[in-house]
Amino acid sequence: MSTLLAYLEDERGPAQRLARACRLEHKEIARHRFPDDELKLVIDLPTDTSTLVLYRGLDRPNEKLVELLLLARHARLSGVQRLLLVTPYLGYMRQDIAFQPGEIVSQTIIGGFLAELFDAVMTVDPHLHRISRLDQAIPLPAAIALSAAGSLADLVAQRRANPLLVGPDAESRQWVESAAAAHQLDHAVCTKERRGDRDVDIALPDIAVAGRAVVLLDDVASSGHTLAGAARLLLAAGAASVDVAVTHALFAGDALNVMEAAGIGEVWSTDCIQHHSNVVPMAPLLAAALLTLLDDNSHCGLARPREGL
Repeated sequence: MSTLLAYLEDERGPAQRLARACRLEHKEIARHRFPDDELKLVIDLPTDTSTLVLYRGLDRPNEKLVELLLLARHARLSGVQRLLLVTPYLGYMRQDIAFQPGEIVSQTIIGGFLAELFDAVMTVDPHLHRISRLDQAIPLPAAIALSAAGSLADLVAQRRANPLLVGPDAESRQWVESAAAAHQLDHAVCTKERRGDRDVDIALPDIAVAGRAVVLLDDVASSGHTLAGAARLLLAAGAASVDVAVTHALFAGDALNVMEAAGIGEVWSTDCIQHHSNVVPMAPLLAAALLTLLDDNSHCGLARPREGL
């Protein structure tokens, strides 16, 4: 009985790095799109595959969720007994409460969907704002949330002398405090009032920034407007430089242009989402947790009946 790690072409690099770190056999999943946009996936699983690790990040997630459904069902029908999902970026965690009547809370619905398909789910820095544990969103005993804060802190400490870490909003506090603790760095957190997806008001914390090399640190960069707003204020307050370190490089639309126009210098990210700003590989962090999970049968049992999907 063997363990196989499978991935799609667009995530070949980080998936293979993880497979090598864990010394796992790995296989690429072939993907074809029909003229009507339906998908065909192909993976020839060895007959002795008892555990399948699927590596699939859920940035731009709508189509990828269909991929996971097809792959997980196929794996079960092929006799796979343990099915693990490594999803470095976990989508649909933002909508965790209904702000208006009728709004659908996607976090618990997508979390339940993944729990029906997989025996374990592993991710990095999920956007958990109003809950404290990943298993509150994905009801599995092995719902594992890792953090890249320490890895980002290592990079910042290498690239900048005596940096000041600043979180762009209150939600970033957990990552900023964790990263700062890794190297005993000065840190602070801005306050933010959001009026829309691209309309935010930022206020700087009460800390001297003049002459400092400031690094804005957060879990995710999407539109770039929050980071850009904070950067403009920091530079106006006399910061010598403002760089950005993020776990998840979503950078939707013209985000990088918005950030550059605000005076942001370097942008550093992990390889949780493929982007030219990737400088921090997550394979070592993921491998340590994955190897522990593969060795632990108590949290990841044999195939169980699946209902409703």
